[in-house]
Amino acid sequence: MMFVDALYSLWWFVSDNLVALLAYGVPTALAGGIYLRRKARDEARQRAAFEAARRKGLEPPPTLHPYIDPNVCIGCGACVHACPEGDVLGLVNERAQLIHPTHCIGHGACREACPMDAITLVLGTSKRGVEIPVLTPYFETNVAGIFVAGELGGMGLIRNAVTQGRQAMEAIAKRVSEMADGPELDVVIVGAGPAGLTASLAAMEKGLRYRTIEQDSLGGAIAHFPRGKIVMTRPMELPLVGQVKVTKTSKEALMAFWQAVVERTGVQIHTHERMLDIRPRPGGGHVVVTDKGEYATKTVLLAIGRRGTPRKLGVPGEDLPKVVYSLTDPAQYQGQRVLVVGGGNSALEAALALAAQPGTEVTLSYRGGAFTRAAPENSDKVLAAAQAGRLQLLLKSVVKEIREKEVELTQEGRPIVLANDAVIVQAGGVLPTPFLRKIGIRVETKYGTP
Repeated sequence: MMFVDALYSLWWFVSDNLVALLAYGVPTALAGGIYLRRKARDEARQRAAFEAARRKGLEPPPTLHPYIDPNVCIGCGACVHACPEGDVLGLVNERAQLIHPTHCIGHGACREACPMDAITLVLGTSKRGVEIPVLTPYFETNVAGIFVAGELGGMGLIRNAVTQGRQAMEAIAKRVSEMADGPELDVVIVGAGPAGLTASLAAMEKGLRYRTIEQDSLGGAIAHFPRGKIVMTRPMELPLVGQVKVTKTSKEALMAFWQAVVERTGVQIHTHERMLDIRPRPGGGHVVVTDKGEYATKTVLLAIGRRGTPRKLGVPGEDLPKVVYSLTDPAQYQGQRVLVVGGGNSALEAALALAAQPGTEVTLSYRGGAFTRAAPENSDKVLAAAQAGRLQLLLKSVVKEIREKEVELTQEGRPIVLANDAVIVQAGGVLPTPFLRKIGIRVETKYGTP
């Protein structure tokens, strides 16, 4: 009897709630099914990208990038959605992973978004160490009065370099206010890239006696980017200017912006002045020696980046006038036979820019067998251009000699002689580490550590 009563009650419950079940239960089940299918599809795509990156041997960049602790990550995906680049991170086996490691440029938004603090921003990798000056939280080195900001300290992203330049100058202003009168200058700023220019604006805003020197032109390394290169940044705060809303822009637009800032504020930048030495000043402070003079100063801010001096090939004929180490204007090489040497993003972008010029014959030489340290987008474009015959690609090749009208290479032991009008070497730069050590600054090598 009790069983019959239970069946009767169940029948009445279903009858009374059938409409609700149909109205709410079915759509919920459908939505859940769609979500699960979409999640499975996304994870399959991200897993495929992750495996492809592993097969290509792509590694995280040596500059600032995220390390995800798999024992702490809960696979919520907040970091994946927070990344401004869109495809750096993905979920693989329900844990966040770097699926396009070479796309990472160190925004740090992933760390901010992680609810479990599973992400740490690190420098270098287990295979590629990065030499970084040891700094206090206020950007001061172990040599009292010498500060570092920007890419030299590991912050390559424009917005981060801007922030460091401003914060470092705040620390310098505090230090200067506590020092007795002495040298003619409060601070010498070396470098006029994003960090150096921002620091100069901050020094001017705070009424400090400053001198900013730049061995090249305004913009530092950015000025040497290929024409049309897209520069990624984020809204930033500039002293004397205020909030600036800059996102995805070209190198030319960013350089025009920096120039407009200089003209608007009147900040003084002494370009084409190279720093030669920094030595202690008797009685306190430092003396900065350049190719144009000597400056006694209470403090020094090094915002010189990591480009250093160009790395040379060390082959006969490299001193010919046709050999250069940066590409500023691809149009000047129209109709010429150009050899580009290197396998990083700068070399690939230079080769592509040159190949787009009418009548220009471009050969790209790289000693490696694959572009493992370049962005996949650049690598794919170069491979496509080579297949289409727009440029000649010589992997596993080495330059042996440069002559007036030709260049000699070897490719896996086979000699190659090319007719040639110009050589552009994009083999990176010799870092300023020896100079830092010479003046007493302690440098440590980071192997994927905070």
